[in-house]
Amino acid sequence: MAKVAKKKAAAKRRVAKRPAAKRAAPAKKVAVASPAVEKAQAALDKLMKDVQAQGKAVEAARKKAAAAKNKAAKSKKAADKRAAKSASGAATKLSAKVRALRAKASAAKTTLQNAKTAAAAKAAETAAKERIAALKAGLAAKAEADLAKAVKAFEAKWKKKRAAADAKKAKTAEKKANAKTKAAEKKAKAKMAAAAKKAAAKAKVAAKKAAAKARVAERKAAARAKAAERKAAAKAKAAARKAAAKSKPKAKAKAKPRAAARKAPAKRKTAAKRTSRAKKK
Repeated sequence: MAKVAKKKAAAKRRVAKRPAAKRAAPAKKVAVASPAVEKAQAALDKLMKDVQAQGKAVEAARKKAAAAKNKAAKSKKAADKRAAKSASGAATKLSAKVRALRAKASAAKTTLQNAKTAAAAKAAETAAKERIAALKAGLAAKAEADLAKAVKAFEAKWKKKRAAADAKKAKTAEKKANAKTKAAEKKAKAKMAAAAKKAAAKAKVAAKKAAAKARVAERKAAARAKAAERKAAAKAKAAARKAAAKSKPKAKAKAKPRAAARKAPAKRKTAAKRTSRAKKK
């Protein structure tokens, strides 16, 4: 019995002295191609090209508007003024189009970032599953190799213990991988929420700016209309005064014969009085 106990103790010491299995080196991060990422990138590239092209068109339109404005200021002709106003309106429309394209490009950037984040999370999940599969395969292979070297007397017991240990290791590794996957998903959701919040804030600021510009434009238009009304009223008053001034001399000319007719009997009376006084003297 003592010899058997000594043999068991020696076997345990040999098992304890075995070197630990080397850990597999972590896999390098590889960029995974995703259809959603490629589609978002293509859309963003197209929008950026459109923004550049429209930017050049806006610059050309502004130069044209400035030239037309200078020409109108020098010539003061109505046709030149209309041309300047038309050129300015065209430049404003192109500027608005560029702003809209830039807003679309910003949204496309957000979409691309979200697609990249989702693709990275998916790649992390796939890599974790592959690592678990590799770990399971490695553990199974190691178990088979150790099993071949194990003592026949301990075969059934050793298999049971080893299977339990391997299942525990696999379960622990799976839990860790699941935790990492959940953390990656949470991080991706946080990034997407932050990006959406940022985009909403930008859109809100842009809307406020547009509303302020529209209010300023309405005030300017109202002021111009009021000024035009005042000018028209002043012109109408001036025309009325001129017409009144022209009609007054005619009225005076008509009134003179009546006054002369009134004065004639009075003159006759004064002449008669003078003659009667002369006779008395």
